Amino acid sequence: MNREQPRPSQPQLRPAHLVAGALFAASLSPAGAQDIRGLEICTAEKQIDRRTGCLQANVEYLQQALSKLGRETDEKIAAADRNLAAARAEIVVLRSTIDKLSNELAQMKAKADPHSKK
Repeated sequence: MNREQPRPSQPQLRPAHLVAGALFAASLSPAGAQDIRGLEICTAEKQIDRRTGCLQANVEYLQQALSKLGRETDEKIAAADRNLAAARAEIVVLRSTIDKLSNELAQMKAKADPHSKK
């Protein structure tokens, strides 16, 4: 048996893809494994070349699904990063506003204290 080396044109799997694939696989129940749209039942094939082709089609389908989930996960992570950056920027603005108001309040109290002691 000759093993095919991964082609350079194929995308490399990143940890995010592996996590997405693991979550995808974990979400499937053992009984529902054949209910995945796009997968074929390869054990019914008697001819080895047809069975091999069937298995290869399933592998390609799963690789495409994994790549799609990886892209979607990357997009969600990027969106979450953008939201986090925006929230951090807003926190900085709010902190500066609080500092400014605290200083103004302290100045107002300092000005009001001499008048209330008289």
